[in-house]
Amino acid sequence: MNAKQRKLKKLAIILLAVIAILAISIPVFAATNGDAATTTATAETAVEAAATTTADSTTGLKALASAIAVGIAAAGGAVGMGLSAGKAVEGIARQPEAESKIRTTLMLGLVFIETAIIYALLVVILIIFVL
Repeated sequence: MNAKQRKLKKLAIILLAVIAILAISIPVFAATNGDAATTTATAETAVEAAATTTADSTTGLKALASAIAVGIAAAGGAVGMGLSAGKAVEGIARQPEAESKIRTTLMLGLVFIETAIIYALLVVILIIFVL
């Protein structure tokens, strides 16, 4: 690896980290602050507002957990798919006569990777709506 390739690899890692941080922080910025109404409320409404704030807090945590889970699953799946496709193309370039076997194995592997991502999505849906 020459210096230019190392520089591009570092830049790609930094860019991926920034994108991941921004993707994770979206639900945090979307959360609303319901504390302004409690300053003039009576004791009973303050208790109700505290219960609402707690519910909003858990909803925000669910959204954050869901964003992290889907982000990790999608990123891992994308990396896995990219690596497997690249290696398949290399294998076909080296042995063109084994193209059909390599392609079949590649498709089966891609299906398993995509299935894992779909399972992560189902877990996230369960986190959001059931828990």
